[in-house]
Amino acid sequence: MAMSLAPLHAFGARYDLPAPLYLFLVGAGAVVFVSFLLVLRRPVARQRPAGDDVPPVPLVPSWPGWLMFLVAVVLILGGLFGAQSTPDNTIVTAFWLVFWIGVPISVAVAGNYWPYISPLNVIARLVGTRARLEWPAWLGYWPATILFFLFASGELVFNGVTTTPAGTAQVMLAYGIVNVVMAYLFGATTWLRRGEVFSVLFATWGRLGYFRFGTAGSRGFFGGLHRPFEASVSRLTFVLMLLVSVSFDGLLATPAWKNVVSQLPDALRPGSPGYTVLLLVVFVLLVGVIWGLFAGFAAAVRAVGHLDEPFLNVVAGLLPSLVPIAFGYLLAHNFDYLAINGQLLIHQASDPFGMGLNLLGTVNYEPNRNLIPTAVVWYFEIVLIIGVHVAAVVLAHGYLGRAARTETQGRRAEWPWIAAMVGYTMTSLWLLAQPIVQEGVKG
Repeated sequence: MAMSLAPLHAFGARYDLPAPLYLFLVGAGAVVFVSFLLVLRRPVARQRPAGDDVPPVPLVPSWPGWLMFLVAVVLILGGLFGAQSTPDNTIVTAFWLVFWIGVPISVAVAGNYWPYISPLNVIARLVGTRARLEWPAWLGYWPATILFFLFASGELVFNGVTTTPAGTAQVMLAYGIVNVVMAYLFGATTWLRRGEVFSVLFATWGRLGYFRFGTAGSRGFFGGLHRPFEASVSRLTFVLMLLVSVSFDGLLATPAWKNVVSQLPDALRPGSPGYTVLLLVVFVLLVGVIWGLFAGFAAAVRAVGHLDEPFLNVVAGLLPSLVPIAFGYLLAHNFDYLAINGQLLIHQASDPFGMGLNLLGTVNYEPNRNLIPTAVVWYFEIVLIIGVHVAAVVLAHGYLGRAARTETQGRRAEWPWIAAMVGYTMTSLWLLAQPIVQEGVKG
């Protein structure tokens, strides 16, 4: 049977704000600024944390990985030969909702458990017992960064194809082949550490999680974010992509973007090849804009604080403070989407590939689009966005306190960064508000 599906990143009924939106934005920015004033005098340990940015993927028992490999094979076969109705085939929900969104959120909360269950790691180690080519230094993290861009584009730009059952199966199969070839050429250890996108992605999110799972850092939330990222353009671009991909998704949901699109010529309207090209161009431009903004603030921090470190080192030291923000925006932006579209799993549990089964008696279940009231979603987003920006302020305070020659210079260096944090808090909330709230007239 075919059932109704909440559109990708759909939301429930819009919430009528009890006060103008700008008051929420100004209030959130003020809370972050006050937290900065409170943190500013907090003493900082001068000892610099040690540890690799992305440590080697640990050798772990392979049976969970093989089990996940079998699951992936079943999903691919179900996607290729099962029903091509998106809500009736588990593969789309399993990959684009559970794996692409749910797993990163869980890793950011619990820690990087991915190496212990990854089928990609198992296969890579099977074929990549030795390196046949040397990984050139200039390559850095560019393969992982480009692959992340392609997956994000698959979700946001090419979703008319990639979020169908057959399209999702083809994406999984193609990436499995890429993983095998690259591990064979460069060896599993190097490929998993610097090129395999999900190993790098989950190692990055795992810095937030409570458990370290053998990686450097103290146990507890944000325990892995006290050390900087590798000071290379490829690695820093990868981290910024975590922000850019969700911001781009949020931008597409704004009335302002829809107004712009409505005024475009037919060759650039949704559904046309020109619109696809336009989205890709905007995506790339947004990467450049975010890079330029945060590089500018990092340069200001370095100049105001008279920091001795090279510019890229300062960016690499400040960037960990953006990871909680990226997580907050990822969770806030997808909270309602997970609640609505995640209900498809109830239907799909009875008939995973649309073959006319009803194993658990839930095949007729219809998602409730208003499962969580929109007002609850909005206030949850406010608290979450403020909280992660406060965490960013604390992390930046710790880094600058260690990087500056004196406490006074470290505190002085924080002022440009708090300007960035306040501005980004207000911008994030504005983007999140566009699809779910409206400003009504009371009285």
